[in-house]
Amino acid sequence: MTKKQTAIITALSVIAIILAFMVSGRLWFRIDLTKNKAYTISKVSRDLHKEIPDPVNITYYISGKLRNAFSAPREIEDTLREYAAFSRGKIRLTVRDPMSTGLASVEELGIQARQLPIVEQDQTSLITVYSGIVIEYLDRMEVLPWVILDTLEYDLTSRIRSMVNDSERWIGVIVGDSFRQWREDFGYLHLVLANAGYRVRLISPGEEIPDNTPGLFVLGGVEDLDEWALYRIDRYIQLGGKVLFAVKGVFVDTIYRTLEARNQMDIGLLDMISYYGVLVRPELVLDRNMLVMQYQTQSQFGGSQHRIARYPLWVGISGDNGNKDHPVSSGFSGIDLYWASPLELIPPETVEAVPLFTTSSESWLMREAFYTNPDTPSYLVEAESFDTKGEKILGASLTGIFPSFFGDFVPQREGSYEQLPEMPEFARESRILVVGDTDFATNLMHVSHDFDRGIQHNLDFLLRAADWLANDDDIIGIRSRQPQAGRFDRIADPAHRLAAMRFSQIFNAGIVPILVIVSGFVFAYRRKNKSKIQETGNDI
Repeated sequence: MTKKQTAIITALSVIAIILAFMVSGRLWFRIDLTKNKAYTISKVSRDLHKEIPDPVNITYYISGKLRNAFSAPREIEDTLREYAAFSRGKIRLTVRDPMSTGLASVEELGIQARQLPIVEQDQTSLITVYSGIVIEYLDRMEVLPWVILDTLEYDLTSRIRSMVNDSERWIGVIVGDSFRQWREDFGYLHLVLANAGYRVRLISPGEEIPDNTPGLFVLGGVEDLDEWALYRIDRYIQLGGKVLFAVKGVFVDTIYRTLEARNQMDIGLLDMISYYGVLVRPELVLDRNMLVMQYQTQSQFGGSQHRIARYPLWVGISGDNGNKDHPVSSGFSGIDLYWASPLELIPPETVEAVPLFTTSSESWLMREAFYTNPDTPSYLVEAESFDTKGEKILGASLTGIFPSFFGDFVPQREGSYEQLPEMPEFARESRILVVGDTDFATNLMHVSHDFDRGIQHNLDFLLRAADWLANDDDIIGIRSRQPQAGRFDRIADPAHRLAAMRFSQIFNAGIVPILVIVSGFVFAYRRKNKSKIQETGNDI
């Protein structure tokens, strides 16, 4: 090879390297070996460029100290770059350190500061850091004050889609029980809906429900929603409205914490739901896959005692017991229910009804005497277990054209001149979800001994329900793809769990050591034979 050829090849190599660096920012690939591709953005996110007519600007404000101390900010940045790479120039990403931008201006945008512990030179100190995202499209702006990696794709895709379509994500809520208040009793639900970009519109019982309401949560109200309020809900469904009913057939007194139980005195709500296709039975469900309750009792010496006990009336539904063919329950982590009632599906011809989730096969019913005190002897709690043992439906989905519960009848309010509008001539296709419990949506979800589990599971399900009611089926799929950690309580059946534990003990304490010993003998024998062969060869 001549010097000229060497010089040309060297120059071309340098040029190729420079060009590779120049285009590296526009090329992206990631090898994701997880089962559900949890670390790669989903198809709906990759195809966002088809819905975006004008550029979307994403600015990620991340403190340098936070990026150096933790790995999550770099993973967030990688995900954002993946958005930009798949967007075909429609999404532009900028990463900034708030210190260089100015902390005051960053906080004015709505980015929140947080204090986190960090270890430097064997000393722990608190540092103030920022990790927020600002999304801009035309004259619209959305802010994620503090970014969480687990929900990043859901938050980004849902907000970008809403901004591009110039539509607001909102949902109506009717708190049906007169003894409950939205902010006080459903605070966790309000917070998770707000963080997901939903605006909650509270609708008083009997108030007109706007026809354009994307979805409606009806929380309780068996003993309080009268004909006037039920007519409003029925008409909303006839117009194609989508509703989640969280109701139960047995009332358990959590107001005065006596836990006394009685049948609900239904004034129409349960009848209306059964007319749509789901019978909520006046019974309580118990399960071997139970939650742990913390409660306080009075000791014999006059003081109080804090006790922890497994409580079969608090049922933990495993993710494996969800309907894998339904968007709301496919891939969900489970749900925790408190004094739940079983459901029976009796759909009319124009409605398709499917279970959303069920109990384990080790559940049973309490139908006659309701023993809800956690100190009740087990023989009373399990009195009906032999006759009623088996899976129970606790959540159901209904789709189709629903018959009107009121038909041509229009309720009147005594002493009121207000007239209710007539039912539409033709009903539209709609969606309904029914859960045989109200308490699972309240702040009671944090009372369980493992309160993080209840909050995470229940709020995830409720957010999925809101998305499905609002017809965002592809958005729900993003939540199903989040990385899932293995659970130590995955095996609910006590006999199967005991068998798995025994097998694990035998395998680790017996089989593994034997295999190691046998392997040692095998290797020693092979080495001895190899030495003999070498010695024989040397002698020859």
